[in-house]
Order: sequence, then C-alpha cells, then structure tokens
Amino acid sequence: MKTSAALNLETRQELEFADFPAAQVLFGDLNRNLQTVEQTANVRINARGSVVSIAGKKHAVELASEVLEQLYSLIKKGYPVFSQDIAFGLKILSSSPQTRLEKIFLDKVYITSTHRVVSPKSVNQKLYIDAIRTNDVVFGIGPAGTGKTYLAVAMAVSALAAKQVRAIILTRPAVEAGEKLGFLPGDMAQKVDPYLRPLLDALNDMLGREKTQEYMERSIIEVAPLAFMRGRTLNNAFIILDEAQNTTREQMKMFLTRIGFDSKAVITGDITQIDLPGGNFSGLIEAKKILSKVEGIKFSQFARSDVVRHPLVQEIIQAYEEQGSKKLSKSRR
Repeated sequence: MKTSAALNLETRQELEFADFPAAQVLFGDLNRNLQTVEQTANVRINARGSVVSIAGKKHAVELASEVLEQLYSLIKKGYPVFSQDIAFGLKILSSSPQTRLEKIFLDKVYITSTHRVVSPKSVNQKLYIDAIRTNDVVFGIGPAGTGKTYLAVAMAVSALAAKQVRAIILTRPAVEAGEKLGFLPGDMAQKVDPYLRPLLDALNDMLGREKTQEYMERSIIEVAPLAFMRGRTLNNAFIILDEAQNTTREQMKMFLTRIGFDSKAVITGDITQIDLPGGNFSGLIEAKKILSKVEGIKFSQFARSDVVRHPLVQEIIQAYEEQGSKKLSKSRR
C-alpha cells in the first residue's frame, strides 16, 4: 500500500512523440493545450520540439502523461482534438484511470451541417448513447449542461438520416416559470416558442436552419408542447420529451402510452429543477420509481462531472447542491 508521503513525492517523466505534425496538434497553438494540462492536472510541462517533460506529484504526472499519450493516439487516427477535449480527457481519466478515450471520442453520433462531429465527452454520455441504440425507451436524468438533450437530438437526426425512422417529434411541457403565458405577446405558437426554443436550437445546429425549416414544413420534424401529444399514436418516429421533470404523473403516463410501433423515445430531465405549480408530484420521479425494472426501458444517470458547458457551470451546480443539502439538514432538526 502506498503511503501519503510516497504519493506526494516530486517526480518527472519525459515523453517523446515521433510524429512531429501530430505532436504540434496535440500541443496546440502556442502550446495552449499543454498549458491546459498544466493548470488542470497541477503539473509543470516543458516542451522542446516533439519532446515534453512533465514534473509534479506522482499521481498528477501519471494523469498528465496518460491523457497526452491517449490524445496523441487519437490525433494519429484522424480525430480533430480541440482544446475542450483536453479538459474532458483529464476529467474522464482522473475518475476512471482505466478508460480508453478512443472508445468514447471516436464514437461519432452525427456530423453537423458545419462538419462538426457530435460525440460523447464522458463515460456516462457514452453509456447514454449506447442505451439509446439498444433500448426503445431511455430516460436521461441529471443536471443542466450534461448533454442529455443535445445528444438525444443528435441520435434522432442520425436515425432519420439512416432511414431508421420517418419522423422526429420533440416535445416539452409548457410549464410557466415566473411569467404567465397569457401575458406573452403573439398567438399560441408564438407564446410557446420560448419553451421549445432549446430544441429548435439543437436542430438548427445539427441540420442548419434551412433544412430544419424544410423538414418542419414537410412534417418530418415536429416540435410541439406536450399537450399536443394527447390522443395520438406515434409510429415509426424518434420521440424526445425534454424537461420531463415538469410533467405531472398523468402527463408522463399519457406520453409513454403514445409510443407506437417502430418508435424510440428518449425522456430527459433534471429532478433538481422542478417548476410544477401547487406542489404537484413530478411524473419523472414517479416513472423512475415504477419503471426502472421494466425490460426495454433504460435509465441513464448523469452527474455534475458530466457537465460539458463552461467550467463554471460545474461549480455553480455544486454550490447549489451544497446549499440545498444545508437547507435539508436544517429542516430535519
């Protein structure tokens, strides 16, 4: 067993990357990627040509070395490593040292209209898209910024492109959070647009605005409030229910019983952000309790470590979680 003193000893490791162009991509412009590794892993890195020397505490040096070697291998296989991939790689390997990054980053879910590759950026994101591939109903539950909705939309667009489904249906409960629908300007379509905008933004990012608009005009893509699903049977479609924490028990049951033949449904939500009025019980929480053992239904759980937005988002989530824990502790006294 290693003692804490042994773990704190200063050590140094040298890495040589034989492929100089690949090494330059790895290092980044003006060695910015190496600077990210230095700051995140808390090591010191000195680069000379295609050779880097890493110094620091033993576990930190091992982490920095492993992420650089794995990302170098990815670059040689044609993966376009971006600066954020450095941070994602470090986050993954710090929590799961045995993980092979190529199994995650090389899983191409979809290539957007701007030729950007949509791929998982964490172990849980990889498990999530694998669950969508192998199950007809998948729940993605976790905090904001973990890619639940974006990856679901990417999987839907990919299924449509592969002709696995004939339509994409995206829906959300139109729950008022501080602003009454009646006071918003415009007709009903314009009133509910703010609630559906995040889904449209994801579609526009994947397909481009013109293609998204064309598909919506042809009813290949439908974006509508959850109330519009009542009484329908949705066959041969990829259906996404977003913000599901704001469904009531009745709405969740209604939605799940709309699923028809050759269809796939993904339900996403964050049970820490429930906006239901009057203390109504969340249909997402109830679904997790009663459907978790049903074959063909998979629940994927995300944590704040899966957040892929600005690094501060993870800190914000943690701060709110800690505040919530303090309030719960006081209420139990």
